[in-house]
Amino acid sequence: MKLSNFNFELPNDLLAEYPAENRDEAKLMVIHRETGKIEHKMFKDLIDYFDEGDVMVLNNTKVFPARLYGNKEKTGARIEVFLLRELNQEQRLWDVLVDPARKIRIGNKLYFGEDESLVAEVIDNTTSRGRTLRFLYDGSYTDFRRKLRELGQTPLPKYIKRDVEPEDENRYQTIYAKYEGAVAAPTAGLHFSKHLLKRLEIKGIDFAEVTLHVGLGTFNPVEVEDLSKHKMDSEELVIDEKATDIVNNAKSSKRKVCAVGTTVMRGLESAVSSEHTLNTFEGWTNKFIFPPYDFSIANCMITNFHLPKSTLLMMVSAFIGHDLMKKAYKQAILEQYKFYSYGDAMLVL
Repeated sequence: MKLSNFNFELPNDLLAEYPAENRDEAKLMVIHRETGKIEHKMFKDLIDYFDEGDVMVLNNTKVFPARLYGNKEKTGARIEVFLLRELNQEQRLWDVLVDPARKIRIGNKLYFGEDESLVAEVIDNTTSRGRTLRFLYDGSYTDFRRKLRELGQTPLPKYIKRDVEPEDENRYQTIYAKYEGAVAAPTAGLHFSKHLLKRLEIKGIDFAEVTLHVGLGTFNPVEVEDLSKHKMDSEELVIDEKATDIVNNAKSSKRKVCAVGTTVMRGLESAVSSEHTLNTFEGWTNKFIFPPYDFSIANCMITNFHLPKSTLLMMVSAFIGHDLMKKAYKQAILEQYKFYSYGDAMLVL
């Protein structure tokens, strides 16, 4: 499979700028892999496709407000700083992306907040846009994190051209988010409402939770035609014993194990034992899944509609089959499904 196999024309008006009014009332395309049948439903109809004892695996990562705006010393130029990952808690060192990057050099200081109570010094260049910052703040670590939260904005994807609105803080977060660490939401999970989760629970569906802190690497463009040469950024992953027990019991009873999102699918496939069961895991994964690929754990998946040439689309193709994926995406465009983070969903059975 080559990069060019994953290109298609996507009309601009199908990129969702806002989420559906109610979480569980987004459109849902249901794809049956064995027969190739495609159905058009609403997300809350998902419940009709699952039975008692089936398992849904959720990513309980929590998005933190990773986008900050500061001013450069002397010139006062406005600089966007996107927090990627904390490198050292004690020294308050962070890997970040800066924009515009050409203006930011080692030794520069950036000031944040109207009272300039938070200052950062650039101490290293990592990539063309990447920098390492040391934050200077008078106060405890807890106060420092509170200050970051207070000054930061919800990190909506760049393609959303509008300003961040108060509602985004809630809607760009799953209702089961627990552990802060992601700079992008695991978007398939955004469609679950409290009401739908309760109905699934009452029907006897089990839930297993994993934590994969989504980084921006998921969205890095693939720039090589030969997919085997693309390198994914590493992301932090935790799968505990409780989750492995729930998943492995469902597998041994031949139940559905549904990965809610591509992040969950990558997480599960990063922790497969030699017997094709799920292992516990604590560490980093840079798993890149593209066709052909044999999946070991999940036998169904919920996902959003992805952008052309994205690593997410490649994983979906590996799971559905390339021709059926192309057919489904053609229909999605015809039926005006919304794409990407705030867009509609797909259930693959």
